[in-house]
Amino acid sequence: MPGVVSSAAGAAAVSAVAPAVVLAAALLHAVWNGLAHGIKDKLAGFTLINLAYTGCGAVMVCLTPMPDPAAWPYIAASAVSQVVYQVLLLRAYQLGDFGQMYPIARGTSPLLVAVVSTTVLGQALPARDVAGVVVISCGLAGLALADGIPGRAQLPALAAAAGTGVMIALYTIVDGTGVRHSGTVTGYLAWLFLCQGPVLPLIAWARRGRSLLGQLRPVSGRGLTGGLLSLLAYGLVVWAQTRGNLATIAALRETSIVMAAVIGTLVFREGFGYLRVTASATVLAGIVVLELAHP
Repeated sequence: MPGVVSSAAGAAAVSAVAPAVVLAAALLHAVWNGLAHGIKDKLAGFTLINLAYTGCGAVMVCLTPMPDPAAWPYIAASAVSQVVYQVLLLRAYQLGDFGQMYPIARGTSPLLVAVVSTTVLGQALPARDVAGVVVISCGLAGLALADGIPGRAQLPALAAAAGTGVMIALYTIVDGTGVRHSGTVTGYLAWLFLCQGPVLPLIAWARRGRSLLGQLRPVSGRGLTGGLLSLLAYGLVVWAQTRGNLATIAALRETSIVMAAVIGTLVFREGFGYLRVTASATVLAGIVVLELAHP
């Protein structure tokens, strides 16, 4: 009996730690995106982030099991969608404010998944889910209108942020299926990082040639740190998902939306901060309703 009590106490302690770990991961996610946005040369910044992915992926594949062959189509599809995601995110950060682009990108994904599951997959949408969709939609509309009615000049930035959300939804669905076929979560992630990591640096090299090396040096510290923080944030979430309530973890993870809005206001001194923070909090509230409806 003492052993059973001790085991139960240990499980409860781990379960209590998991939400704190997810909140830390959410903060790290907002911070690495802030670092990426703060680098003036966005292509150089994202190149360094992906070089960090490549290096860590190369080390991880040497230390983890090989995924099952059935997982490779999913790894390939996820790698492609994650590269497109990063290109769109890079473009959104080139064209728009951080406090506006990040919440739109993160908020579009759960909204899209809920809508597609109803319109394409024919799944019924309970009243609670409908409420979540409505709240998210209001928050996204508030973000898009925070600076007034968008003109033609703002549309490319908003489109890039929304497209980023579409890619987040796509690779989330692909990875959720692929990892179940892999037989090894760490092996799946290792090869995913290694496959996606080199693509954007190669694109940057094709565009800029040898001059790219000189452009990377001044921002190498921030760029590589951003990549490492990104990997750490993802790893913390994966750890928490194996030890805590999935719905709670998914909802807590999206607190990064509000954190990013605050970073945009306090660090980047972006205008209309209180409107964006309010709209971001509205998006977060809608996501929480959606996620907690599916424990």
